[in-house]
Amino acid sequence: MVPASEEPGGWSYDDAPRAGDLLVASTDLHEPTFRRTVIYIIEHNEAGSLGVVLNRRSDTALHNVFPAWESLAPRPKAVYVGGPVRRDSAICLGVLRLGVDAEGVPGLRRVDGRVVMVDLDTDPESLATVLEGIRVYAGYSGWTMGQLQGELDRDDWLVVSSRAQDVLCLPREDLWAKVLRRQPMPLAMIATHPIELDRN
Repeated sequence: MVPASEEPGGWSYDDAPRAGDLLVASTDLHEPTFRRTVIYIIEHNEAGSLGVVLNRRSDTALHNVFPAWESLAPRPKAVYVGGPVRRDSAICLGVLRLGVDAEGVPGLRRVDGRVVMVDLDTDPESLATVLEGIRVYAGYSGWTMGQLQGELDRDDWLVVSSRAQDVLCLPREDLWAKVLRRQPMPLAMIATHPIELDRN
């Protein structure tokens, strides 16, 4: 976890999420933008937090926006909606092939484990041998200093560890339920929570 630190204003983030963790929306979070979302945390520090929603696919095909990167993206080959902030910008996450070290590879910046940020101005062919796959996100999810902690204090999010393959979630896969199912009991029970309560 992030080392204990006391910031101006009294915000202590010794139990805060770190880069590479997942924020899983709680069952009580009904706000449409984040309902049943899974957010991958890219940065978390004294300035705030930044991440992307992993499980919100857009209707935009990747080849319509970044055709050169289509071959490195698993199905569905679409742009994903990373969050409500700066939808006119793009963030790309990649998963390294097993045994590959991103150190010194142009166009890659390690986030956590096998997950890296990918510079979309890099030649995709130069990265084809080191990347297992990529996802491109329009926009991101961001929090100013202390804002995310306030949402955690309200139990809006569950903080859990990620796996590299979460970034490359499969089509029609319910990533929200999948991530919860692999948690220890009783947390795993939340995965059975119905999408619509009135259908239960």
